[in-house]
Amino acid sequence: MSHAQLGRPAVAPPDAHPMSHAPGTDEPPDVGPGPAHVAIIMDGNGRWALGQGRERNAGHQSGLGPVRTVIEESVRHGIEALTLFAFSSENWARPADEVAAIMDLFCDALDRELPMLHSNGVRLRFIGDLAALEPRLRARAAEATAATAANARLCLQLAVSYGGRQDILTAARRLAARCVSGELNSSKLTMDDFASGLALAGLPDPDLFIRTGGEQRISNFLLWNLAYAELYFTDTLWPDFSAADFDLALQHFAGRQRRFGLTPAQLAS
Repeated sequence: MSHAQLGRPAVAPPDAHPMSHAPGTDEPPDVGPGPAHVAIIMDGNGRWALGQGRERNAGHQSGLGPVRTVIEESVRHGIEALTLFAFSSENWARPADEVAAIMDLFCDALDRELPMLHSNGVRLRFIGDLAALEPRLRARAAEATAATAANARLCLQLAVSYGGRQDILTAARRLAARCVSGELNSSKLTMDDFASGLALAGLPDPDLFIRTGGEQRISNFLLWNLAYAELYFTDTLWPDFSAADFDLALQHFAGRQRRFGLTPAQLAS
């Protein structure tokens, strides 16, 4: 019996890759109705590097290629929003030299990949506790955000120094302040009121969550927003994640029946 039949999160079977593109064309294969918003935990960089006898930082460097791939494939498939978990609030506890190398990599990548973002019509923004970042990276992030603000094909969110619980707490504080000021009535608050204070305010919630690297948890990522997302896990380590792997996740999503509490009969009527 499959994971989908059991209602469990999907785990990608080994070597079950579909074609990256329709045969003889540059077009993506027909994978059925697609998600509007995809969220990804890009896990496995360090293990990929250690498996090759290299330093962990080599894995982070090699993970840039798949980032470019999923951005370009998201544009190709007409996905509206893509949110990538680049660095969690808990990742600050990693060795200082690894953290410093990751921050340097962010700066270099922002400078190098800006033309690619423009050519694909990508609007970039950052979510998370940006005040925790060093001034140089904050400045680069602000510049890249401003430079891509007019692009409209794909909304790309990079979660940096981000934690889902902190996101919810920040939203609650914002909502409390609006109630104290008299702008909102606490007895009449709605889900939309609360969601307006979250990092992803203004975007649809993710329809599809992907995690690479074999772990099967959401690790404090977008806790509010992933409430109804389809969960897809693959053993593929992030530096090895390809367009074919991304298509496989989209094919799984297209085969799901998203009921949001309704029965199949209600959906069919």
